[in-house]
This record gives sequence, structure tokens and C-alpha cells, in this order.
Amino acid sequence: MTTRVLIVRTSSLGDLVHMLPAMSDIARHIPDARIDWIAEESFAEIPAWHPAVAEVIPVAHRRWRKHWWDARTRRERAALRANLGGRRYDVILDMQALMKSVWLVRQAHGVRHGLDWKSAREPLASLFYDVRHRVGFWQPAVLRQRTLAAAAFGYALDGAPDFGLTALTDGVPIDEAAVIMPSASRDDKLWPRDDWQRVFDDLQGRGLALRLLAGNEAERARAQALIQGREGAVVLPRMSLREVAGQLARARLMVGLDSGLTHLCAGLGRPTIGIYKASTPVRTPLEGAAYTASLGERGQSPTARQVLDAIDQALA
Repeated sequence: MTTRVLIVRTSSLGDLVHMLPAMSDIARHIPDARIDWIAEESFAEIPAWHPAVAEVIPVAHRRWRKHWWDARTRRERAALRANLGGRRYDVILDMQALMKSVWLVRQAHGVRHGLDWKSAREPLASLFYDVRHRVGFWQPAVLRQRTLAAAAFGYALDGAPDFGLTALTDGVPIDEAAVIMPSASRDDKLWPRDDWQRVFDDLQGRGLALRLLAGNEAERARAQALIQGREGAVVLPRMSLREVAGQLARARLMVGLDSGLTHLCAGLGRPTIGIYKASTPVRTPLEGAAYTASLGERGQSPTARQVLDAIDQALA
């Protein structure tokens, strides 16, 4: 008999990557589970990559909130409400614990699970669940999500995290190249130019080509400025999320700021070094099957020497 499961976690990119090991756990411990997942439309590819996820139901909160009362937005919200209202699940698990995720949880039929008052980021969300679970707030994100899933389904958490992304990595040849993510969503996460130059010198001295990622024109301009006059370095063109994942899967290693793509690279099992400056790695450290280093702290970025030492270890 199939156990029908609805997962609610809409965004962001890194948060969805952190969710993937919990899906592997559910599939392993509840082998008859059929897992559907509600995710933000721009990140819907990520849950779809996991073999245990049967269907991804896209939601467009980020687009809708800019035009909440437009006719198109109202039609799309009504269509989603009708879609979810026609479904019945054995377990509805809100792994986001925000009021915006509660809005989605309440539209589907089934036993609703989520975090309790002390565990939720927005405690009011806990009032809307049928079953509430206590999960340590300051646990690393991957462990926190795995622990919540284990509590909801009644199994004991065990084993290393499995991101379920082998379809993107199996048989993929590794290039002699380093992928660099020098941009982030906020300027206070940026790392000094001189430090980047020291890292670039080191990587190219090891015979590695440099491939820089950029998501918009401002990021592209910043990346181009960082490699100006440097042979063997390119800024990659704008790509789909899957194409970016392909670049990461082939990389010898990645060095990047605290961003969703840096966490994706770690989840793909490639050596990854993360530079933290405006956030703490306590809650969102890099995790993966290969070497990872989460360097720095809120208000204190790592030195170039620390990053170079991590590169030594990653390539050892």
C-alpha cells in the first residue's frame, strides 16, 4: 500500500539542496512512499533531480507577491488551490515552518506535520499543524531536516547524508578546472579582490583553468573585472540550473561565497570550499561526500591563507 507524502519547502536554492538527504532517508525507511514536493518555480528542478520525488508542484510566491491581485496571479492561485484541494495525503510535512508555507499546507488534505513552537522560525506556524515535532534550532540545516523527517515518519536517523544526485555525477569525467562563485545575493558577503587574486594565482599554478559563475549583469561585470588580463580564466555564460550543475559535477573543485550554488556543488560530491562573511556556517555548513570547508563567520571573513590551506587539503 502506497504512503502518499507531500513535502512543503518552497525555497531557496541552498535550502532545497539541504532537503535532499531527508528525501533519501524517507525513501529508504518508507519504501512504499510516493513523495510529492511543493517548490518555488525557479528552483523546481532541484527536487525533480531526486529519484524518490514523484512530482514537483510549482508555486510562484516570488512572482505573485509583486502582483498579488493581478488577474493572472489570482487565476494561478486558484488553480493551485484546486490542484491541492483535490489531493489526499497520508502525511503532509511542512519543512519550512513559515506562514507562507502554512498557507500551502492548509490547502491539501491529510495529517499535517511540522515544527513545534520552540523549533519553528515563525512560531505561529506551529499552531496550524496536527502533529508538532521538536528539533534543535541551531543544528546544521541538513541534520535539522533529516531529524524532522525521522520524527514525522517514526524511524531512527542513521548513516551519512545521501543527496540522491548520482544521476548528475555518475560517469562524468572530471575537468582540470576550478569553478569560482565570487558573487552573492548581498554585497556584505563579497570577498576582497586581492584575496581572490591570491587564490586564482594558486589554482592556475596547479594547472587548473578558472570558470567563474555569474547570474546577472552586475555579477558578470564583477567577475570580468576579477579576471581581467588573466589567461585561462573565463566567465561562463548564463545557463540553466541543470547546465550549472553539469559544470559543478565536472569541476576539480569549487571555491565560492556562501550561496546556493556552492551548497549544490558540495551536494554533488565535489570538493568545495565556502567563504562565509555575513552569515554563520554553524547552521548552514557545506556538506557532501567529498572534502568541504566552511570558512569564516558572520562579521569575520576568512583570510586568503585559510582558503589556500583548504585548497591544499581538497586537492591532496
